[in-house]
Amino acid sequence: MIRLMKCTLLLLPLFFAACKRPALDVDARMQVALQRYEKMLQAHPDTGKIPHSLNADSSLRDMPSDWWTSGFFAATLWQLYDYTKDEKWKAAAHKWSMAVEKEQFNTTTHDLGFMIYYPFGAGYRLTGDSAYRRIMLQGAASLASRFDSARGVIRSWDTFREFDYPVIIDNMMNLDFLFWASRETNDPRYHDISIRHADATLKNHFRPDFSSYHVVCYGPDGEVLAQKTHQGAADESVWSRGQAWALYGYTMMFRETQDRKYLDQAMHIADFLLSHPNLPDDKIFYWDLKAPNIPNEERDASAAAIVASGLLELSGYMDEEKSEKYFKAAEDMLVSLSGPAYNDPPANFLLAHSVGHKPGGIEVDVPLIYADYYYLEALMRYKALRQ
Repeated sequence: MIRLMKCTLLLLPLFFAACKRPALDVDARMQVALQRYEKMLQAHPDTGKIPHSLNADSSLRDMPSDWWTSGFFAATLWQLYDYTKDEKWKAAAHKWSMAVEKEQFNTTTHDLGFMIYYPFGAGYRLTGDSAYRRIMLQGAASLASRFDSARGVIRSWDTFREFDYPVIIDNMMNLDFLFWASRETNDPRYHDISIRHADATLKNHFRPDFSSYHVVCYGPDGEVLAQKTHQGAADESVWSRGQAWALYGYTMMFRETQDRKYLDQAMHIADFLLSHPNLPDDKIFYWDLKAPNIPNEERDASAAAIVASGLLELSGYMDEEKSEKYFKAAEDMLVSLSGPAYNDPPANFLLAHSVGHKPGGIEVDVPLIYADYYYLEALMRYKALRQ
């Protein structure tokens, strides 16, 4: 689970307490989450079928442990345990964490931050169980094996079209796993990989307006061969979840390094998103901010949940004026996500109306497990800041 920097939790509590607008009722939303996820557990007796989404016919779309989102269900259960301190949630979180244990040895994916660090990191933080630590250290080694020193980046996929070294913006979300491993082992290699990857991504993934390409394809010496999309509307469009990964990732990079360039990048991305002319009034992003049929395009609640959580952390690293701007935007997103338009999905998920891969016709206007995870994370960050 992503840890908050201490200054975020301590940020201007009297300032926020003095805000005139009413606080979102986090406890009420958490009670809904507990009720729904209890039913979700009852509907999933087999840990080989991990909750992920719904199919087009509204049947459950469960996935195996090697799917990139496999760790989010257990990580969400750990959040519910953290909130309640109820042993039944701890037992459930452990059970579903162990469902993805074997992926610690998986060297075919860059998504081990999501798959391993999210569930086992939360479990280790909340219980101190050394078995979780061992699993994470192996997972970090597997992730680091995908780094190539000549290119200076962690390989995302083994192939993409005619290219053999693609790197996607999503990969920023794995770097805190490596920072953790560096601290735990006193091995600077993990730290250095994170820095090099983040710096190369900062240089090569972003346009002058601070929007991000989805995929950058590298040559053998680190030269950029192509800047493409896979899940966005077009190569030069603005795939919303990609922008969310970028905002969240560079906020994390500042937390881990205190390097101002990462904070500046996170702020630039945030300002780009919040001032975009195609940002809807309810602040729940279209799946792509340059999709061709706006306003008749699907929203992506997952992107909004990720951005809301990232903005709440980002709000802790700056002056009052900027801090309030980001906090208010995150609050607006959470209020919208908590309302009836987004908060009544089928199959006991928490959020409706997310988009996984519209160009591929996969997971369009459905609940998604990672939308739920970041929604709960954002709610808990919000609650901590309002106290």
